[in-house]
Amino acid sequence: MKFFIDTANLDEIKEAAALGILDGVTTNPSLMAKVGIKGKDAVKQHYKTICELVNGDISAEIISTTYEEMIKEGKELAAIHPNIVVKVPMIKDGIKAIRYFTDNGIKTNCTLVFSPGQALLAAKAGATYVSPFIGRLDDVSTDGLNLISDIVQIYDNYLFDTQVLAASIRHPMHIIECAKRGADVITAPLSAIMALFNHPLTDKGLDIFLKDAEKWK
Repeated sequence: MKFFIDTANLDEIKEAAALGILDGVTTNPSLMAKVGIKGKDAVKQHYKTICELVNGDISAEIISTTYEEMIKEGKELAAIHPNIVVKVPMIKDGIKAIRYFTDNGIKTNCTLVFSPGQALLAAKAGATYVSPFIGRLDDVSTDGLNLISDIVQIYDNYLFDTQVLAASIRHPMHIIECAKRGADVITAPLSAIMALFNHPLTDKGLDIFLKDAEKWK
C-alpha cells in the first residue's frame, strides 16, 4: 500500500519523506490556505516545490466547475511537473474532464467520492486514482470503511486500473483498516502516520533493554 501525506506544509512533507516510506502528496485549497499560500502563481510555485521534495505523484486540485475551465486549468497544472496528478471533483463535468485527461495522457485523481456508484463512474472514465472520503462519512454516522471494501470489490470484479486512494483519514486505525480492505493508497495527515510507530510494549521493551545494557559498562 502506498503512503501519501495530505498536507501543503513543507516541513511536514520533509519529515515524512525522511522516513523513507512516503510515496506521494495530496493537497487541496483548504490545505494551501492553511499554510498561507494565496494567489494562482503562488499556488503553482508551491506545487513545484513539493514536486522537487517528493519523488512520487502529487495531487493538485482544480477549482473550476465547468468542463472547459477544468480542461484549461488541468493542463496548466499538469505542465508544472511530470509528477502532477490533476485532482478533479466528482461532478458530471468532472467525469467528462477525467475522460479528456485520460485520453491525453494526464493523470487524474477523482475527489469527493462518497458512494460506490461515483467510484464506478470515475473508473469508467479512466481516473488514475479515486478518493473516497472515509472520515467525512464517519462524521455523518456512515461507515466509511465499508465504502473502501465496496469499491475494491467492484474494481476487482472488472479489473479496473483505477487505484483506490483512501482519503479523509483521521487516525492510525483508519490506515490499518484500509490496508486490510485492500486500498491501494492512503493519504493521511502526518500525525496519523507517525501514530503507527506507537505501542506501549515497544516503549517498555526498549526501556528494559537499555537499562540492562547499562550493566555492561
